[in-house]
Amino acid sequence: MPSLYVVSTPIGNLEDITLRAIRKLNEVTLIAAEDTRNTRKLLTYYNIHTPVTSFHKNNMASKIPSLINALSENDIAIVSDAGTPIISDPGSELVNFASKNDIPIISIPGPSAVTSAIALSGMSGDRFSFLGFLPRKKRQRDEILMEIEHLRHALVFFESPHRLIDSLEYLRDKLGNRKVTVLREMTKFFEEGFYGDITDAIKYFINPIGEFTIVLEGNTSQETISEEQARALMLNMIQSGVSVKESREYISVEHGISKKALYRIWLESTKTG
Repeated sequence: MPSLYVVSTPIGNLEDITLRAIRKLNEVTLIAAEDTRNTRKLLTYYNIHTPVTSFHKNNMASKIPSLINALSENDIAIVSDAGTPIISDPGSELVNFASKNDIPIISIPGPSAVTSAIALSGMSGDRFSFLGFLPRKKRQRDEILMEIEHLRHALVFFESPHRLIDSLEYLRDKLGNRKVTVLREMTKFFEEGFYGDITDAIKYFINPIGEFTIVLEGNTSQETISEEQARALMLNMIQSGVSVKESREYISVEHGISKKALYRIWLESTKTG
């Protein structure tokens, strides 16, 4: 039966691709690419002649029906501009449509800027949160920071060169001068990594050039959130589909509140709600 292949491609260095990915890109009938120019560079490098069609956030609504129709007879691959599709890139809608139409969805794993950054950061990879690009609008940024400021694990962001300094200053103002690893142009010729705190990172990147991944230290303070904050967070998680038990365990680990206290907070919320 025809399948949709979610294929990871290099995040910079064209040699960072699996043999299986090369074979599958040769075998499928069509490749849906976020940036056809970048994808054609990769295909040319490996002498792959599979047809390519554009598939990005601005045309995906119109492209999905034709891709689903094509999947009724042939295998199709989806690739992003770089790295693993869907991760801070378009494609989840196509995967959802494929699943609703009982089309097999198969992952061809490979490079990811997120996991590479965690590995290079020197911070624990046992648990971390990936937040993609911070929103441009201040209100949306503030809402996200309110949700994550108490998290004790590492936070991973993507950022463009012209927004890097503003974003670092914003993170410092909101979260304090935390330790940070800033990785530039990972896997490429001018790859470099900065290790220090946010203030020193701002001084270091005087004229940012290239693609950046930021790994920010979690909240290391011993202060726990208030019961009111814990109640609001628990209700928000439950409304999002997380079970009461899972929300208690998460908040207990991340914010240092006992599960017993959280259970009491939950019972009080059900009585007043």
